[in-house]
Amino acid sequence: MLLLHGFPEFWYSWRHQLREFKSEFRVVALDLRGYGETDAPSQREHYKFENLITDIKDILDSLGYSKCVLIGHDWGGMIAWLIAIFYPEMVIKLIVINFPHPNVFTEYILRNPSQLIRSSYYYFFQMPWFPEFMFTINDCKALKHLFTSQSTGIGRKGCRLTAEDLEAYIYVFSQPGALTGPINHFRNIFSCLPLKHHEVITPTLLLWGERDAFMEAEMAEVTRIYVKNHFRLTILSEASHWLQQDQPDIVNKLIWTFLKEETRKRE
Repeated sequence: MLLLHGFPEFWYSWRHQLREFKSEFRVVALDLRGYGETDAPSQREHYKFENLITDIKDILDSLGYSKCVLIGHDWGGMIAWLIAIFYPEMVIKLIVINFPHPNVFTEYILRNPSQLIRSSYYYFFQMPWFPEFMFTINDCKALKHLFTSQSTGIGRKGCRLTAEDLEAYIYVFSQPGALTGPINHFRNIFSCLPLKHHEVITPTLLLWGERDAFMEAEMAEVTRIYVKNHFRLTILSEASHWLQQDQPDIVNKLIWTFLKEETRKRE
């Protein structure tokens, strides 16, 4: 089971799932390229989608496996979708948390004003050095706000970050140069997003926090048309964008149910 985190996160975002699924799986939570202690080349061209996908393929090979259960959240969800699209033989089952099929995201960010506003930080991240500066000034105040505020934070009615949890995030992203790699992921997005129709033939579970401050919930429903196999969508009404940390017990139960289901390809 490979777990791919989002932005601005790292492997620790999956702490609840690492404990939960180790009884039946070899569970590996990665730091994506440029995050934490992984290699972090400074040039933005090293963060194109083809490189990010190759990273996951190489890691799976190095672990001695040809296929996996693949779970991705946020930006890690985007990468998970792309792996399922281009290398379906690698993915036994696909689980994505709070990120729609890439085509749906592309269409909404270009045509839907409300989603354009929610995704405005994608445009902000195109600037050199300034986004990194804004995240780190005042003892990472912007990062703390992202995870703890009423509008964007974790756990309105779920599990909140403890002081120790928040300190772990601040420690990782306050290291010199720690934000350049993560933000470079976004600096390639407008030239790399797939715009052609790409279907998914892998059984797919899409989990969605309805109170997501960054993604329109309508995109979750539209994603259904791109999955040409068993597709299950569950929207949690009181959950935030950070679903696997916000509602870990519910998320884990839903994942177990999906993994144990016998699935047949949709005709």
